[in-house]
Amino acid sequence: MNAPLVPPTKASATNTAPSIRAGGRIDESLARVPVRIAVLTVSDTRDEESDTSGHVLADKITGAGHTLAARGIVLDDVEAIRAQILTWIASGEVDCIITTGGTGLTGRDVTPEAVEPLYDKRIEGFSVVFHMVSYQAVGLSTLQSRATAGLIKGVFVFCLPGSNGAVKDGWSVIGPQLDSRHMPCNLVELMPRLLEK
Repeated sequence: MNAPLVPPTKASATNTAPSIRAGGRIDESLARVPVRIAVLTVSDTRDEESDTSGHVLADKITGAGHTLAARGIVLDDVEAIRAQILTWIASGEVDCIITTGGTGLTGRDVTPEAVEPLYDKRIEGFSVVFHMVSYQAVGLSTLQSRATAGLIKGVFVFCLPGSNGAVKDGWSVIGPQLDSRHMPCNLVELMPRLLEK
């Protein structure tokens, strides 16, 4: 008989939860290529001052040597989310968009519904790895997130939950792949070829 799946408690998580160690390495002999990243907060309640997850992302982006190309806040509304994402993509001024918020299960959580139909290609592994990392912090509560990622017209789009912890977890997955020095491969080296026919 199989043992029941028991979520880790704070006390037991560090002792019994499976440990995940990311593979890969940074090749310090290579130059870092800055990526132009836009941050979109999706929320009915946040403003510039209270947008703590947007602030966390902005700090992570600039701290990693990337360019914060744009930042915005939109309501939990499918058309508003799509409009902002498509405007940034059409500008040609962003290589990557990271959204925060709206990936949960409530009626107002519509970020995946807004973004996924726009994908030219889905980045399947992102959600899997995000949930592996998130499980280390919040246990089975990670099931309540519908984090997703894909390519829209040659721009990477990552959709994260709205909590500060989830944003930090998400960046721990996204950040290394947006580092041009990450080996054996990274997303930056693919950027010139994303729109090839």
